[in-house]
Amino acid sequence: MFKASAGPELLDQIRFAHDQGFTAWEHNPMATVEPKLQEKIGQLLRDLQMKMGVFVAYADFERPSFAVKKDEFREEVTSKIKAAIDVARRCGASHCTVVPGTIDQQSIHDPTWNKYGGSRLAEGYQFANAVDLLRECSELLEPHELTMVLEPLNWRANHGGVFLQRSDQAFAICRAVDSPSCKILFDIYHQQITEGNLIPNIDHCWNEIGYFQTGDNPGRKEPGTGEINYARVCQHIHDRCELENKSFVFGMEHGNSMRGKGGEQAVIDAYRLIDPT
Repeated sequence: MFKASAGPELLDQIRFAHDQGFTAWEHNPMATVEPKLQEKIGQLLRDLQMKMGVFVAYADFERPSFAVKKDEFREEVTSKIKAAIDVARRCGASHCTVVPGTIDQQSIHDPTWNKYGGSRLAEGYQFANAVDLLRECSELLEPHELTMVLEPLNWRANHGGVFLQRSDQAFAICRAVDSPSCKILFDIYHQQITEGNLIPNIDHCWNEIGYFQTGDNPGRKEPGTGEINYARVCQHIHDRCELENKSFVFGMEHGNSMRGKGGEQAVIDAYRLIDPT
């Protein structure tokens, strides 16, 4: 997002963001970064008094890895969650993203398909399987005070077939898991496409939200380039946080609408414009 202004080095980009007034840094591929650099990032964020945002602990866009109870899925998921604990310790993260696979969808197109154990499971069984595996993940995370945030994704523009789509679905799952280590990543871009009604849905989910992400729609660029009234949404969240003494990190999970330093300055200006503080 800031390569033209800060150069290609990640640490320099973090320093640049800090100088512009940003107080946190999100890095989705942190788990793929070499451990020594993870530690350097964590130390730099502490030195700058910045928070570490989310990184991706587990994301599956192809298989029903949570919806279908299968040993190979469980082993892969729990292995990634255990690895995320070490990543979080090194970089100072308190939250990590989990995308819990797809629905058990293949048999929709082929009724004879039984690769994952027979005909397509009913939604209730898929829900229960996901809850069981998320409870197991939470038991791994709780001793380390690390929270996985489950991200509902839209089917229309980006991720057709994913298991988790709607905010009410994510809310029900988190209530069923019943762990401080399992919360919602409310991506405002995705939820505008899936369901709209942003402020009421944020209020309904409020007690289970652990993290926000931004991006305007259409286009998935910085606020102000699409239809979402980010100033109003952010003001609402800020006002509730003030009343309840809460705070959230907002991850800027979108592209820049323009290239180069001018485009990067446009991103900075966009966030200054909607900042309710």
